[in-house]
Amino acid sequence: MNLTRLFEMQQILDERIQRDHQLENEDLFERKVLALLVELGELANETRCFKFWSKKPSSSQDVILEEFVDGVHFILSLGIELKVHHEINHVDVVAASHQDVNKLFTDVYRVILSLKENPTKELYLQLLSVYWGLGQALSFNPEEIEKAYLEKNLINHERQNSGY
Repeated sequence: MNLTRLFEMQQILDERIQRDHQLENEDLFERKVLALLVELGELANETRCFKFWSKKPSSSQDVILEEFVDGVHFILSLGIELKVHHEINHVDVVAASHQDVNKLFTDVYRVILSLKENPTKELYLQLLSVYWGLGQALSFNPEEIEKAYLEKNLINHERQNSGY
């Protein structure tokens, strides 16, 4: 996965959104954290991993991957916001495929909230690691994630074109 390319694409999208919505002078860190928390909840909802009371199956892998990539957009955006994106070109993934997905979701929530309180490069790297570990546990490989990110990035630009 070419993280440098993804950061560059996200920065272009972020700058466009900030310009189009007159947010150039706004501190968007807190809103991006909240957006990531919401996207993580949407991802959990599509997996239905926590819904022990329900027999309904999870959504398709395509839907789950799209939700996962929505989170990737905000994670990349937070790296840009923290000005650490130029220093990162790979993710050290926590080997998570054997772990309970519910635990991984709560681990990601915990790291996001820690990053909110203490926005450091170390916690950002931890967020990348646990989120990619969650992706691995959801059976996504780096190539699938990158391809889905590229597709969703185009959709996000199209949405901006249409006044989303």
